Amino acid sequence: MKYYKKLIGEHIYLSPRNTEDAELFTEWLNDFETTDYLGRSGNLVSLEAEIEYLENNSSPEATFVIVTKDEDKMIGTVSIEKINHIDRRGTLGIFIGDKNAREKGYGTEAIQMTLEYGFRYLNLNNIGLDVMEFNPRAIRCYKKCGFQEVGRERKSRFVNGKYYDSIHMDILAEEFTGDFIQNKNI
Repeated sequence: MKYYKKLIGEHIYLSPRNTEDAELFTEWLNDFETTDYLGRSGNLVSLEAEIEYLENNSSPEATFVIVTKDEDKMIGTVSIEKINHIDRRGTLGIFIGDKNAREKGYGTEAIQMTLEYGFRYLNLNNIGLDVMEFNPRAIRCYKKCGFQEVGRERKSRFVNGKYYDSIHMDILAEEFTGDFIQNKNI
């Protein structure tokens, strides 16, 4: 698979997501180690369903795969979805599917570049997300990137026989600081 360096960071770059990676996404989305943290373990994902999802849910504005610079290896995905240009808001989605690439800072770097892109290129004002209460690694990452908890849906997600809170977090354009995209010209 050929990847395109849309946003280049220190250790990774973000490339437009496409259907050619459907097989790897299908593998990741059928692995409890990935899907439990996404709250999607109750879903079966076939290759055909994933191809259809990728064809119908890839925002032309901000849907990327995360690729390591040193190996050109796709390790996950990050996106701003549900973009509303009137209210200038969107929803961040991310997961690192490659187990060997977790806890190495790639997710943080991908989020920081995506936020910069969303605020400074797409002119968004508010980017939100939802995270499961039992995912402290993700919560720490989101806080490190500037997100704040703004609400909680109590016992709203069912995973492995138990109900959990869904935490809503967001960040505003005025709260975002940093310069993470290395290949911009201005």
